[in-house]
Amino acid sequence: MTSKTFADLSLPSYLLEAVQKLGFENPTPIQEAAIPALLAKQDVVGIAQTGTGKTAAFGLPLLAHVDGEGVQALVLAPTRELALQSASAIGAFASAAKDTNVVAVYGGSPYGPQIGAIKAGAQVVVGTPGRVIDLIEKGALDLSGVRFFVLDEADEMLRMGFAEDVETIAGSVPDDSVTALFSATMPPAIKKVAQTHLNDPVEISIARQSTTVSTVHQTYAVVPFKFKNVALARVLSTMDSGATIVFVRTRLDAEEVANDMTARGFRTAAISGDVAQAERERIVERLRNGTLDVLVATDVAARGLDVERIELVVNFDVPRQDEAYVHRIGRTGRAGREGTALSFFTPRERGKLRQIEKLTGTKMEAVRVPSPQQVRTHKAHQILDKLPERIASKGLELYFGLIEELAEEQGMYIADIAAALLALAVGDTASSKEDIRSRSGHSPRIRREEFVDEDGEFLYAVFEEGRDSGKDKRGRSAKGRREGGSRRNGHAPMRGAKRYRVEVGRRDGVKPGSIVGAITGESDLRGKDLGRIEIFPSFSLVEIAGGISGTEAKRIGKAKVAGRALRIREDRGPKH
Repeated sequence: MTSKTFADLSLPSYLLEAVQKLGFENPTPIQEAAIPALLAKQDVVGIAQTGTGKTAAFGLPLLAHVDGEGVQALVLAPTRELALQSASAIGAFASAAKDTNVVAVYGGSPYGPQIGAIKAGAQVVVGTPGRVIDLIEKGALDLSGVRFFVLDEADEMLRMGFAEDVETIAGSVPDDSVTALFSATMPPAIKKVAQTHLNDPVEISIARQSTTVSTVHQTYAVVPFKFKNVALARVLSTMDSGATIVFVRTRLDAEEVANDMTARGFRTAAISGDVAQAERERIVERLRNGTLDVLVATDVAARGLDVERIELVVNFDVPRQDEAYVHRIGRTGRAGREGTALSFFTPRERGKLRQIEKLTGTKMEAVRVPSPQQVRTHKAHQILDKLPERIASKGLELYFGLIEELAEEQGMYIADIAAALLALAVGDTASSKEDIRSRSGHSPRIRREEFVDEDGEFLYAVFEEGRDSGKDKRGRSAKGRREGGSRRNGHAPMRGAKRYRVEVGRRDGVKPGSIVGAITGESDLRGKDLGRIEIFPSFSLVEIAGGISGTEAKRIGKAKVAGRALRIREDRGPKH
C-alpha cells in the first residue's frame, strides 16, 4: 500500500475533511496518480479495473473545480447502477462543500424529477449517454458551462453501442474543460476518443490485479443457464450457517433471482444501484444480525460491502471482466476467516474459467451441485440434530399418545411413522417431483447429461431440456429453434400481449437479452412483462404484456442496441 495520505495530494481543506470523515486514509494507486494531475487541470487517461478507487480519483478533483451555479461537471457512465453509485459517492464527498448538488440521470425513470434537480441548480450531473442526449435535446441540460468532463468505463460504453452518443456529448463540452477518461482496456476505438477529445493527457496505467484472497476456497460447477436457479437453491439448502452473496450482472437479474429464492423459502434480498442508501444500509444490517441469509447483488452495488457472516460467494453469472472476480470473492474469507467461492459456468464458458485461473494463479476445484437426495439428507440431519435437546425438554406425552394410537389403528410400525414424519418435515412427499424450473419459471421436460473435465473425470450431472425426437411442438429441430433466436421457443404466446417490431436483427449481432435490457432500461417495464422475442436478419419481434403507450414507444424507440435505434412500433404483419 502507498505510504502517502490524502493530505499529501493538495486537496482543498473541506474535501480533505470529507475524506477523513468517510474513513479514508491512504489513496489507492489510481487516486495517488490522478488526483494531483486533475487538480492541476491536466487531462487524464486512466487504464484501471473496476474496484481500484476510480470514483474518488475523479470525484474529488471534480468537486474542487466546481464553483458557482449551473452544470459545471458531467460524468458519463455505461449503466444506471454505476451512475447512481458514482453520484452517491460524489455526493458523499460533496457533503462538506456548501451548495454543491449532484444529480443522477438515467433511462427508465421519469424525466420530471431529473429535470427539476437540474433546474434547481445541480452543478454535477452523472448520467448514462442515452438520457444525457435526451435531456440535451429537450433543452433541459446545457453543457456550455462544463469545466470537468469524465468518461467512466469508456470501453463498456462503446461495447454497449453508445459510441455515437459519446461522440455527440464529448463534442458538446467546451474545449477548455478538464477531461478524464477511464477504461479497463485501451482498444483502438478508445484511443480514437482520447486523441480527439483530450489535450496532451497524462497516461496512468494500474497493473492488473493478479492475486486473490488466500483464505477463500475457490470452486466451480458447470451449470446450463436455464438451471442456474435450481442449482443455486440446492447449494443454499445445504448451507449449515453463515450468509451468502450471489453476484449477477444486472439489476433485473438481481430482482428475479432474489424473488425466486424467496419463493423457495430462503431469507433473501436484492441490492443494485437503484436501491436508496437508507434501504441499502437496512439490508446490510439485516445481513449482519442474521435476519437475512442471502443477498443477491450487482458488482456496483456490492462495492465496499464488509460483513463477517458471509461464508459463501456465488458467481451466479460469471463477471464480464476477469478482475471483477477477485473483488467479488473478496467479500468472504475476511479477517482471517475461511470462506468459499462457487462459480457457475455454462458449458460455453469453459474458456472464461481458464482466463480467471490464469489471472489469479489458482486452479479452481470442480465440484458437484448437491443432488435432490443430498438436499433432503442434509435437511433431515438438521432436524435430527435438534432431537436430543427436544427430548430432554420433556412434554412429549401428547405426541406419544397420538403415534401409539395411529400405530394401533393402522397396524403401522413406529419406525415407519418416524421415517414418514421426517420425510414430510423435509418436504419429501410420495407425489413430489424434483422442482426443475428455468430462470423464466417454465418446467421443461428433462434428461440427464454428465459433464467431465479434460481428463475425463466426472464433474457434475445436470438436467437439461430435451425431447426424444429432438424436435419441439412445431416439429422444429433444436438447430431450427436456435436459428430463430427466440427467447421463449416452444411456449405459447403470452396471453394478453401485443407484438412489436424493433429495427435490429441478427445481422446486427443482437441477442434477446440485449433487446430486453434496452427496452426495460428506457421504460418502467420489467423482464417479466416481455414475452417471446424472435430475431430475424434485419428486425426482431417482441411480445409486451398489455402493450405500451405512444409516449413509451417514443422513449423506447430512442434506445440503441449495437449502435442502432430500436424504433419500436406495433407489428401488423408482413403486408405492412
